[in-house]
Amino acid sequence: MEYIDTHAHIDGEEFDLDRNEMILRARQAGAKSILVPAINLASLKSLRNVVNQYNGFAYAMIGLHPEDVRDDWRDVLAEMRNIQASSPDEFIAIGEVGLDFYWSREYQQQQLECFEEQVKWSIYSRLPLVIHCRKAQNEMVAILKKYRTDLPGGIFHCFAGNEKEAAELLAFDRFLIGVGGVLTFKKSHLPEVLPFIPLNRLVVETDAPYMAPVPMRGKRNESSFIPYIINKMAEAYGISPDEVARQTTQNAETLFNLA
Repeated sequence: MEYIDTHAHIDGEEFDLDRNEMILRARQAGAKSILVPAINLASLKSLRNVVNQYNGFAYAMIGLHPEDVRDDWRDVLAEMRNIQASSPDEFIAIGEVGLDFYWSREYQQQQLECFEEQVKWSIYSRLPLVIHCRKAQNEMVAILKKYRTDLPGGIFHCFAGNEKEAAELLAFDRFLIGVGGVLTFKKSHLPEVLPFIPLNRLVVETDAPYMAPVPMRGKRNESSFIPYIINKMAEAYGISPDEVARQTTQNAETLFNLA
């Protein structure tokens, strides 16, 4: 079984003591690649260093996470865009970007404006969008609809919604839905929702070091745990884990031009 972890924060300090060992475990479990999202400007240097260390296996994104959006977001994006423009082959996506009103709406307007600006950035650069969305699907969809015909595609990261919400996201051509550890949680309804999503519109992800799947829940998540997610997906579709791994890998390779 080979797979691509399309979303893992392997640059985080949680991996500083055993990053090489974690990468080795991922490779041994079948990982072909790990895609690493950015969250802010401060951590971008360490992200680039980590990805460069595993060149050809790890791939960097660039973008401003909604929870890191503040009044200075325009200045942050301007600097990020300069970095991306000066090294255009270094980044495979604009991400992790989006909207998050789960804890607070203090910076709601700033998040909305920042997300829309990064949608435009994706269109201009022709890099896929990797979108984080919590308690904000209506607002996110409203922005994306304005640019529907121009969007290069992307991933709706960490999907945990219902059939109706999935259909709303699938209406955006060239976008895929990211499925992670939540699929394996006892109270998750995703096993019933997945059959309504075509397998060729899905990718797998960890969101490491967060959201470890059962039976590793409560531990630090890492890319070697992806097979637990793939096995659960295979159960939901009534097909083999190898078929799930093959199709989701192909989906990711096509979206990010990794094939």
